[in-house]
Amino acid sequence: MAEARTIARPYAEAVFRLARANDALPAWSGMLQLAAVIAADESIRALIGNPKVSSRRLGELLLGICGDKLNDEGRNFVLLLAENGRLQVLPEVSELFEQLKTQHEGVLGAKITSAFAMNDAQLKDLVANLEVKFKRKIEAKVSIDPELIGGVKVEIGDEVLDASVRGKLEAMAVALKS
Repeated sequence: MAEARTIARPYAEAVFRLARANDALPAWSGMLQLAAVIAADESIRALIGNPKVSSRRLGELLLGICGDKLNDEGRNFVLLLAENGRLQVLPEVSELFEQLKTQHEGVLGAKITSAFAMNDAQLKDLVANLEVKFKRKIEAKVSIDPELIGGVKVEIGDEVLDASVRGKLEAMAVALKS
């Protein structure tokens, strides 16, 4: 959904600048993640598209669900998004904010997909190798996909390192067809 990310980017950048200026990156991270989960809920999504529910009422509803977990700035941000008809991009705002935060902290986010569950030693070794390669701290999120057959697939930003059996078989098939 490129359009949603395009709409969300200026909001995420503005919130990031505000959070960094106030030394409140972790607080904003938590507030945005909470608001994003609520905005992504199926019943809230149905209300976002409903012309019978005013933007102000929708923002107040979201704030009511968040309760006291948002500070005044967080509450104002949610109301701003509601008034501008942008509550549906809250998940993208949160995701983009997290990317800006990790870049600022010198951390790269890595999505590691493995064919089988990795033990702690294997994961630690893989992350250490990635940190050497990218010369930055790596924050890994691991998932399991048995369709890889064996090995791992690592996604860091736009770069994909595919060391899976499935990936190698696909590369071999392409080479044989050429």
